[in-house]
Amino acid sequence: MSTRAKLRPSCKVWIECDGKPILGRGGAAILEQIEKQQSISKAAEKLGMSYRYVWNYLNDAKSLLGEPIVETHKGGKVGGGGARLNELGKYLLREYNRISKDVEMYVSDKGLRRRKTELTCDL
Repeated sequence: MSTRAKLRPSCKVWIECDGKPILGRGGAAILEQIEKQQSISKAAEKLGMSYRYVWNYLNDAKSLLGEPIVETHKGGKVGGGGARLNELGKYLLREYNRISKDVEMYVSDKGLRRRKTELTCDL
């Protein structure tokens, strides 16, 4: 196979707030796992990340956005606490996935051949 045949277009997608990145592939994976696991610690474990790393990511996002993207609740005597995406967190994840899918389609071989794919970003 020739080198040219191996070449494929590629790009990275992320959502910014005031020019600072908020959500990219790694952040989306964190939010997806928090929603799935209903726990920050379980999400971190599933992703092979430290709890501290995930917690810091969420705090950084909160600082940049001015509001949290995850709701947490403390556990009691019987069990531990939990976490879930709030409306802003769900919105960001949904939009990131939508935009990523559109961009992937556009840069794929099929999208490049058709050139009819229209990208829109209405955040």
